[in-house]
Amino acid sequence: MTLELNQITTLFLALALLTIGTILVRKIGVLQKFCIPAPVVGGLLFAILATILKYFDLLSFQLDTSLQNLFMLTFFTTVGLGASFSLIRLGGKLLIIYWVACGFLALAQNAIGVSMSYLFNIHPLIGMMAGAVSMEGGHGGATAYGQTLEGLGIDSALSIGIAAATFGLVAGGLIGGPIVKYLIKKHDLKSTEVEHEVAYSAEAHEPAINTDNFLTQVLLITLCIAGGTFIGDLFSSATGFVMPGYVGAMFVAVIVRNVVDRFKGDAVHMTSINLIGDVSLGIFLSMALMSIKLWEVADLALPLLVIVFVQVLFVVLFGIFILFRILGKNYDAAVMVAGFAGHGLGATPNAMANMAAVTARYGPSRKAFLIVPIVGAFLIDVVSMPIIITTINIFS
Repeated sequence: MTLELNQITTLFLALALLTIGTILVRKIGVLQKFCIPAPVVGGLLFAILATILKYFDLLSFQLDTSLQNLFMLTFFTTVGLGASFSLIRLGGKLLIIYWVACGFLALAQNAIGVSMSYLFNIHPLIGMMAGAVSMEGGHGGATAYGQTLEGLGIDSALSIGIAAATFGLVAGGLIGGPIVKYLIKKHDLKSTEVEHEVAYSAEAHEPAINTDNFLTQVLLITLCIAGGTFIGDLFSSATGFVMPGYVGAMFVAVIVRNVVDRFKGDAVHMTSINLIGDVSLGIFLSMALMSIKLWEVADLALPLLVIVFVQVLFVVLFGIFILFRILGKNYDAAVMVAGFAGHGLGATPNAMANMAAVTARYGPSRKAFLIVPIVGAFLIDVVSMPIIITTINIFS
């Protein structure tokens, strides 16, 4: 028997699973420890249930996830609207170095994924889905690019990307602390700050959310989505080079943010933008995960685990022997390496959790809490997206 859910019922199911995931994350300590996102918990539970029901020929689901694309576009647009050049200037030279290192990591992760795909005799783009797409990109990147690849005929790309992102997320939470502990002990590092200083946040000086400023943010977001998808479609049709609409939307949003900052600095209300982005990401991921077909990736479990293990090993070695050195070989550099391990394999919240655990024990690092979230939250996409899109076009 097949149960068909229409657009509204599917949206309700996604929100219900997001709520269930949120409750479980609050109640279960291990989920909090590794910063597992609530939509991942709720969505995967449903995917597992759907797999069991299908395996025993009891029930299958047909979902209408047509709204998923809108929430995906909205999320990536809010990321772009957060990319203020004034924040980049505030981070200074260290931010640029960290940003370049993250760009190199994206290139290396794709190279690892694609090269190892030949070892296991699988499609190179399947290997790429266990590269920067799901490692630095996390579940959001895995879902967005997974849909793009499935549109190009790469079966199970979404499911593989989600699985790789989940493995990476857990690994990123596990390795951050031990890496920093090793660096601190070996180099006898200590925090030079007397007390913890909160990193710069534009939100701290903003007025409360009201109807007027919230409506302005919705207007800006829809403007960026409309312009970005139009440019993406135009670019793809004119060049034959695949450029997903969400990529165009994010880059248009970056331009709009900085033009608006120049002429009306208070027009972008980041509290509202972040709220819209968080809700959109939650629904987008919940829809994506509840609709994945786990039975399609069973045969690729071993290659996927091996590729992710190599990715983790590379991040550890790169963080200890290269990134730590180029960031100054001091306590701040060590804390940033913990953040790098978190979002280089999972997500920015993972990075923040890693750094919070380290600084709670060894002392504060204002530079790390400024630079890592700025790069991990939005700047990394500026360099990783062209790398990923180029890889897709080379091997598609």
